[in-house]
Amino acid sequence: MQSSPAPRLVATDLDGTALRTDGTVSPRTVAAFAKVEASGAALVFVTGRPPRWMSGVADAVRHHGLAICANGALIYDLHTEEIVESHLISAEVLEEVVAQLRANVPELAFSVEYEGGFAHESDFPLGGWDRKLVGGLRVGMTTLTSQPCAKLLALHPHMDPDRLHATVDDLVGHLVTSTHSSGRSLIEMSAHGVTKATALAVLAERHEINPSQTVAFGDMPNDLPMLAWAGTSYAVANAHPKVLAAVDHVTAANNDDGVALVLEKLYR
Repeated sequence: MQSSPAPRLVATDLDGTALRTDGTVSPRTVAAFAKVEASGAALVFVTGRPPRWMSGVADAVRHHGLAICANGALIYDLHTEEIVESHLISAEVLEEVVAQLRANVPELAFSVEYEGGFAHESDFPLGGWDRKLVGGLRVGMTTLTSQPCAKLLALHPHMDPDRLHATVDDLVGHLVTSTHSSGRSLIEMSAHGVTKATALAVLAERHEINPSQTVAFGDMPNDLPMLAWAGTSYAVANAHPKVLAAVDHVTAANNDDGVALVLEKLYR
Protein backbone atom coordinates (compact mmCIF):
# COMPACT_ATOMS: atom_id res chain seq x y z
CA MET A 1 0.00 0.00 0.00
CA GLN A 2 1.40 3.37 -1.05
CA SER A 3 1.95 5.90 1.73
CA SER A 4 0.39 9.36 1.54
CA PRO A 5 2.60 12.16 0.24
CA ALA A 6 4.22 14.37 2.86
CA PRO A 7 2.55 17.75 3.45
CA ARG A 8 3.69 20.58 1.18
CA LEU A 9 3.37 23.11 4.02
CA VAL A 10 4.24 22.86 7.70
CA ALA A 11 2.87 25.67 9.88
CA THR A 12 3.89 25.72 13.51
CA ASP A 13 3.43 27.97 16.47
CA LEU A 14 6.59 28.66 18.47
CA ASP A 15 6.18 29.34 22.20
CA GLY A 16 4.70 26.37 24.02
CA THR A 17 4.67 24.34 20.79
CA ALA A 18 7.90 24.03 18.78
CA LEU A 19 10.02 25.81 21.38
CA ARG A 20 10.85 24.47 24.80
CA THR A 21 9.55 26.31 27.84
CA ASP A 22 12.85 28.19 28.19
CA GLY A 23 12.36 29.60 24.67
CA THR A 24 15.08 27.51 23.00
CA VAL A 25 14.85 25.38 19.86
CA SER A 26 16.15 21.89 20.63
CA PRO A 27 18.73 20.28 18.33
CA ARG A 28 16.18 17.56 17.50
CA THR A 29 13.64 20.17 16.41
CA VAL A 30 16.23 22.04 14.32
CA ALA A 31 17.07 18.74 12.59
CA ALA A 32 13.37 18.03 11.96
CA PHE A 33 12.88 21.49 10.44
CA ALA A 34 15.87 20.79 8.16
CA LYS A 35 14.15 17.58 6.97
CA VAL A 36 11.09 19.61 6.00
CA GLU A 37 13.19 22.07 4.03
CA ALA A 38 15.22 19.30 2.37
CA SER A 39 11.98 17.72 1.14
CA GLY A 40 11.06 20.91 -0.71
CA ALA A 41 8.10 21.62 1.55
CA ALA A 42 7.45 25.11 2.94
CA LEU A 43 8.09 25.73 6.64
CA VAL A 44 6.31 28.71 8.17
CA PHE A 45 6.51 29.83 11.79
CA VAL A 46 3.15 31.25 12.82
CA THR A 47 3.46 33.07 16.12
CA GLY A 48 2.06 35.72 18.39
CA ARG A 49 5.62 36.99 18.84
CA PRO A 50 6.57 40.35 17.39
CA PRO A 51 9.48 40.41 14.92
CA ARG A 52 11.76 41.89 17.60
CA TRP A 53 11.60 38.52 19.42
CA MET A 54 12.53 36.46 16.34
CA SER A 55 16.32 36.78 16.10
CA GLY A 56 17.06 33.66 18.16
CA VAL A 57 14.65 31.57 16.10
CA ALA A 58 16.09 32.98 12.87
CA ASP A 59 19.59 32.00 13.99
CA ALA A 60 18.46 28.46 14.87
CA VAL A 61 16.97 27.86 11.40
CA ARG A 62 19.86 29.53 9.55
CA HIS A 63 17.69 32.51 8.56
CA HIS A 64 15.55 30.48 6.16
CA GLY A 65 11.90 31.05 5.39
CA LEU A 66 9.10 33.32 6.48
CA ALA A 67 7.41 33.91 9.81
CA ILE A 68 3.86 35.09 10.39
CA CYS A 69 4.19 37.32 13.46
CA ALA A 70 1.81 39.15 15.81
CA ASN A 71 -0.98 36.61 15.19
CA GLY A 72 -1.08 37.29 11.47
CA ALA A 73 -0.56 41.05 11.41
CA LEU A 74 3.05 40.98 10.18
CA ILE A 75 4.89 38.81 7.64
CA TYR A 76 8.59 38.66 8.51
CA ASP A 77 11.42 37.50 6.25
CA LEU A 78 13.86 35.50 8.40
CA HIS A 79 16.62 35.88 5.82
CA THR A 80 16.61 39.69 5.66
CA GLU A 81 15.04 40.12 9.13
CA GLU A 82 12.60 42.61 7.64
CA ILE A 83 8.82 43.01 7.73
CA VAL A 84 7.54 42.42 4.20
CA GLU A 85 3.80 42.78 4.76
CA SER A 86 1.56 44.26 7.44
CA HIS A 87 -2.11 44.43 8.44
CA LEU A 88 -2.49 47.10 11.10
CA ILE A 89 -5.11 48.48 13.46
CA SER A 90 -5.72 52.10 12.48
CA ALA A 91 -5.06 54.82 15.04
CA GLU A 92 -8.77 55.74 15.03
CA VAL A 93 -9.88 52.18 15.80
CA LEU A 94 -7.11 51.79 18.36
CA GLU A 95 -8.28 54.88 20.22
CA GLU A 96 -11.91 53.73 20.19
CA VAL A 97 -11.07 50.19 21.39
CA VAL A 98 -9.01 51.47 24.31
CA ALA A 99 -11.74 53.94 25.27
CA GLN A 100 -14.42 51.21 25.24
CA LEU A 101 -12.32 48.78 27.27
CA ARG A 102 -11.15 51.36 29.78
CA ALA A 103 -14.73 52.51 30.40
CA ASN A 104 -15.97 48.97 31.03
CA VAL A 105 -12.94 47.16 32.49
CA PRO A 106 -11.05 49.95 34.31
CA GLU A 107 -8.35 47.67 35.78
CA LEU A 108 -6.87 46.94 32.36
CA ALA A 109 -3.39 48.18 31.49
CA PHE A 110 -2.35 48.53 27.85
CA SER A 111 0.66 48.12 25.60
CA VAL A 112 1.08 48.25 21.83
CA GLU A 113 3.25 46.48 19.27
CA TYR A 114 4.00 48.79 16.36
CA GLU A 115 5.74 47.71 13.16
CA GLY A 116 8.97 49.11 14.50
CA GLY A 117 8.79 48.85 18.29
CA PHE A 118 6.85 48.52 21.50
CA ALA A 119 5.28 51.00 23.91
CA HIS A 120 3.37 50.57 27.16
CA GLU A 121 1.57 52.43 29.91
CA SER A 122 3.52 52.99 33.10
CA ASP A 123 1.37 50.48 35.03
CA PHE A 124 1.68 47.72 32.41
CA PRO A 125 3.95 45.05 33.99
CA LEU A 126 6.47 43.80 31.47
CA GLY A 127 6.82 40.09 30.79
CA GLY A 128 10.09 38.21 30.89
CA TRP A 129 11.14 38.87 27.30
CA ASP A 130 10.63 42.60 27.55
CA ARG A 131 12.40 42.80 30.88
CA LYS A 132 15.38 41.11 29.21
CA LEU A 133 15.19 43.44 26.22
CA VAL A 134 14.87 46.56 28.40
CA GLY A 135 11.23 46.87 27.42
CA GLY A 136 9.90 49.62 25.19
CA LEU A 137 8.83 53.20 25.49
CA ARG A 138 6.78 54.13 28.56
CA VAL A 139 4.16 56.56 27.28
CA GLY A 140 0.78 58.09 28.05
CA MET A 141 -2.40 56.84 26.43
CA THR A 142 -2.63 59.69 23.92
CA THR A 143 0.77 58.78 22.54
CA LEU A 144 0.08 55.04 22.73
CA THR A 145 -2.92 55.30 20.42
CA SER A 146 -1.52 57.95 18.08
CA GLN A 147 -0.32 55.63 15.29
CA PRO A 148 -1.39 52.37 13.65
CA CYS A 149 -0.22 49.18 15.35
CA ALA A 150 0.12 45.47 14.69
CA LYS A 151 -1.21 44.38 18.07
CA LEU A 152 -2.90 45.93 21.08
CA LEU A 153 -2.40 44.11 24.39
CA ALA A 154 -4.63 44.47 27.44
CA LEU A 155 -3.59 43.00 30.78
CA HIS A 156 -5.86 42.43 33.76
CA PRO A 157 -4.37 41.84 37.23
CA HIS A 158 -6.41 38.76 38.08
CA MET A 159 -9.35 37.88 35.78
CA ASP A 160 -9.44 34.38 34.27
CA PRO A 161 -7.99 34.62 30.72
CA ASP A 162 -10.92 32.85 29.04
CA ARG A 163 -13.45 35.04 30.86
CA LEU A 164 -11.48 38.18 30.05
CA HIS A 165 -11.29 37.17 26.40
CA ALA A 166 -15.07 36.72 26.27
CA THR A 167 -15.58 40.13 27.90
CA VAL A 168 -13.23 41.88 25.47
CA ASP A 169 -14.81 40.15 22.49
CA ASP A 170 -18.30 41.24 23.59
CA LEU A 171 -17.17 44.86 23.98
CA VAL A 172 -14.95 45.40 20.92
CA GLY A 173 -15.22 42.26 18.79
CA HIS A 174 -16.81 44.33 16.03
CA LEU A 175 -13.68 46.51 15.88
CA VAL A 176 -10.77 44.10 16.39
CA THR A 177 -10.06 40.36 16.54
CA SER A 178 -8.99 39.25 20.00
CA THR A 179 -7.34 36.14 21.40
CA HIS A 180 -4.93 35.05 24.13
CA SER A 181 -1.86 32.84 24.25
CA SER A 182 0.33 33.48 27.27
CA GLY A 183 -1.49 31.84 30.17
CA ARG A 184 -1.69 35.29 31.79
CA SER A 185 -4.78 37.49 31.78
CA LEU A 186 -3.37 39.14 28.65
CA ILE A 187 -5.58 39.71 25.63
CA GLU A 188 -4.00 40.24 22.21
CA MET A 189 -5.95 42.25 19.63
CA SER A 190 -5.31 42.47 15.88
CA ALA A 191 -7.07 44.33 13.08
CA HIS A 192 -10.58 43.02 12.56
CA GLY A 193 -10.51 39.68 10.73
CA VAL A 194 -6.75 39.21 11.01
CA THR A 195 -5.69 35.86 12.46
CA LYS A 196 -2.92 33.33 12.04
CA ALA A 197 -5.19 31.52 9.59
CA THR A 198 -5.87 34.51 7.32
CA ALA A 199 -2.17 35.22 6.89
CA LEU A 200 -1.33 31.55 6.40
CA ALA A 201 -4.08 31.12 3.80
CA VAL A 202 -2.69 34.02 1.75
CA LEU A 203 0.84 32.59 1.82
CA ALA A 204 -0.43 29.13 0.90
CA GLU A 205 -2.46 30.46 -2.03
CA ARG A 206 0.59 32.28 -3.40
CA HIS A 207 2.42 28.95 -3.48
CA GLU A 208 -0.64 27.08 -4.85
CA ILE A 209 -0.86 24.99 -1.68
CA ASN A 210 -4.25 23.80 -0.41
CA PRO A 211 -5.29 23.38 3.22
CA SER A 212 -5.38 19.62 2.60
CA GLN A 213 -1.64 19.75 1.87
CA THR A 214 -0.89 21.49 5.17
CA VAL A 215 -0.08 20.23 8.66
CA ALA A 216 -0.27 22.70 11.56
CA PHE A 217 0.86 22.59 15.19
CA GLY A 218 -0.30 24.73 18.14
CA ASP A 219 -1.01 24.98 21.84
CA MET A 220 -3.12 28.04 22.68
CA PRO A 221 -6.41 29.70 21.64
CA ASN A 222 -4.64 32.05 19.21
CA ASP A 223 -3.72 28.91 17.22
CA LEU A 224 -7.32 27.73 16.81
CA PRO A 225 -8.07 29.52 13.48
CA MET A 226 -4.85 28.13 11.94
CA LEU A 227 -5.53 24.63 13.24
CA ALA A 228 -9.07 24.74 11.85
CA TRP A 229 -7.80 25.90 8.43
CA ALA A 230 -5.11 23.23 8.04
CA GLY A 231 -6.01 19.87 6.59
CA THR A 232 -4.23 18.11 9.46
CA SER A 233 -3.88 19.62 12.92
CA TYR A 234 -1.81 18.67 15.95
CA ALA A 235 -1.78 19.95 19.51
CA VAL A 236 1.14 19.38 21.84
CA ALA A 237 0.21 17.53 25.03
CA ASN A 238 0.62 20.69 27.13
CA ALA A 239 -1.94 22.61 25.05
CA HIS A 240 -4.95 24.58 26.30
CA PRO A 241 -8.07 22.39 26.75
CA LYS A 242 -9.87 24.16 23.90
CA VAL A 243 -7.00 23.33 21.57
CA LEU A 244 -6.80 19.71 22.67
CA ALA A 245 -10.51 19.38 21.96
CA ALA A 246 -10.28 20.94 18.50
CA VAL A 247 -7.40 19.13 16.78
CA ASP A 248 -7.13 15.94 14.76
CA HIS A 249 -4.16 14.59 16.73
CA VAL A 250 -2.16 15.16 19.92
CA THR A 251 1.60 14.74 20.04
CA ALA A 252 4.10 14.89 22.89
CA ALA A 253 4.61 18.08 24.91
CA ASN A 254 6.78 20.95 23.74
CA ASN A 255 9.57 20.01 26.18
CA ASP A 256 9.51 16.48 24.74
CA ASP A 257 9.95 17.64 21.12
CA GLY A 258 6.38 16.78 20.12
CA VAL A 259 6.54 18.72 16.84
CA ALA A 260 9.83 17.06 15.85
CA LEU A 261 8.38 13.64 16.66
CA VAL A 262 5.64 14.12 14.05
CA LEU A 263 7.88 15.73 11.42
CA GLU A 264 10.41 12.90 11.65
CA LYS A 265 7.64 10.47 10.68
CA LEU A 266 6.22 12.66 7.91
CA TYR A 267 9.59 13.44 6.31
CA ARG A 268 11.57 10.23 6.60
